[in-house]
Amino acid sequence: MSDSANPVGLAVPTRKPAPAVVEDPKDTTHTPSQRYLSTRGGSYGLSFEEVVLKGLASDGGLFIPEEVPSLPRDWESKWQNLSFSDLALEILSLYISPSEIPPTDLKEIITGSYSTFRAPETTPLVTLNEKDNLYLLELFHGPTFAFKDVALQFLGNLFEYFLVRRNKGKAGRDRHHLTVVGATSGDTGSAAIYGLRGKKDISVFILHPQGRVSPIQEAQMTTVLDANVHNLAVEGTFDDCQDMVKALFADPKINKTHKLGAVNSINWARILAQTTYYFHAYFTLTKSPAYKADHKVRFVVPTGNFGDILAGYFAKRMGLPSDKLVVATNENDILDRFWKTGHYEKKAVHGTAAEGGIPADGAKAHEDGVKETLSPAMDILVSSNFERLLWFLAYEYAAGAGMDDEWNKKQAGQEVDAWLRELKSKGGFGVHPDILASAKKDFESERISDIQTLETIKQFYSSPSTNGVTNGNASKGGYILDPHSAIGVAASLRSIQRNPGVHHISLATAHPAKFANAVDLALKDEEGFSFNTVLPKEFVGLAQKEKRVTLVPKGAGWEGVRKIVEDEVEAELKGSR
Repeated sequence: MSDSANPVGLAVPTRKPAPAVVEDPKDTTHTPSQRYLSTRGGSYGLSFEEVVLKGLASDGGLFIPEEVPSLPRDWESKWQNLSFSDLALEILSLYISPSEIPPTDLKEIITGSYSTFRAPETTPLVTLNEKDNLYLLELFHGPTFAFKDVALQFLGNLFEYFLVRRNKGKAGRDRHHLTVVGATSGDTGSAAIYGLRGKKDISVFILHPQGRVSPIQEAQMTTVLDANVHNLAVEGTFDDCQDMVKALFADPKINKTHKLGAVNSINWARILAQTTYYFHAYFTLTKSPAYKADHKVRFVVPTGNFGDILAGYFAKRMGLPSDKLVVATNENDILDRFWKTGHYEKKAVHGTAAEGGIPADGAKAHEDGVKETLSPAMDILVSSNFERLLWFLAYEYAAGAGMDDEWNKKQAGQEVDAWLRELKSKGGFGVHPDILASAKKDFESERISDIQTLETIKQFYSSPSTNGVTNGNASKGGYILDPHSAIGVAASLRSIQRNPGVHHISLATAHPAKFANAVDLALKDEEGFSFNTVLPKEFVGLAQKEKRVTLVPKGAGWEGVRKIVEDEVEAELKGSR
């Protein structure tokens, strides 16, 4: 609902009432943080297993815990020396009931998920500039060299765990077969495929915009030939792919015959898994000689679909002593415009438009407003996970009316539903000034242009002041950033100017070799630069491998995708592959 339509910002009396919040007082196996609700008010009291396997709520909303847990007493002293996997066990246990996954099983799932990472710390923290207290959190040490491995290795193992349990003693068509459908702007697809390839009772379909992901990203997906993996190249944009996926989840026909699962960050398990590295980075920083206990810590996150930074928001709500979270967008700046204006709009009605980019590395501009940039994984028109933050903003605003918690939750669901309907029908919505002020308490935002992205890559490659870089991207004493990570670093530098002395941790989301064209554009004139210094052996010869991909023509629509999914799953079940 726009603030102009309702200056108070609360639901109008004529709106259809939301269903009552139903909580089972006899449920002694789950805490409120281990039960889940839909952001649009249609579902309450779901288990972790249910929300992981469903992915998207039946009312179109996203799942969130009914309550964000507080950290246990003495959490810092108890957790500060834990390994990444052991820390993940402590955090995830707050959201997963032991009646659903016993602690020994959860520990095994987590350990297996991160055994595939190349760095012993899983997500190392390196010093980028000691003078400015600037640090880089390297999240690209998983099998596909992108931050999404942290969540999708875990999610793939969760799917497998739940299916093994559900299918015990079953055979043939009686087995629970999960059909995973996802959309990707580049990195989600390969990370999901590597997390699910070869897993029994799972078929995975990944939609990507044809010709609008980098060559390395495309090759990582399409060269996986496992029978349960299906790559669909869509003639369109990432938002077209995402709309098709959402349409499938809302389609009664396919939901009657197939059990759909989600791997995009709409799946709550992805957000949950990513909270761990915020805590791990904080502990690593506090043990650094350069850490000053009286200085605050800020996390700066290059952001497209809002999932990565949302994990930081949950960590902050739990009690992680973080200052503001900094949203760093590229020229597709719907999020930056929201924090600047209070309007969430597909087209830049209240902000400036964007243009630019390298066609070989990413998405292209189209009529709905998405622009091609040097950071194609962030070339997204609508940030799906923003809905989860909207729910908390609406919930906190409703609490100001002095009603009970049940009313507040119903009110939040109604408001989110109204906002998202307005986004669909009018292309945007505005929020009450008090809601915007609440959003600004936890977040700031920055918009980084392509030119600034290139300048940042060049600056940190050339800079003699770079320190502590030991994890494979060092060259000539500097550091080679991928374009997405460069956006985070550029935003960090701006924040440092406003907040000198504050520790800034910028999230590095991908290995630079995944975006060779952008990096080469920035560094081609630098003396001694050679991409061979950072090219992983896993990427050598990748483009020449056999590929398997199905084209989805522009006119096929989501119904055409449904037909492909139905046919391929049937072929798998018949064992014809």
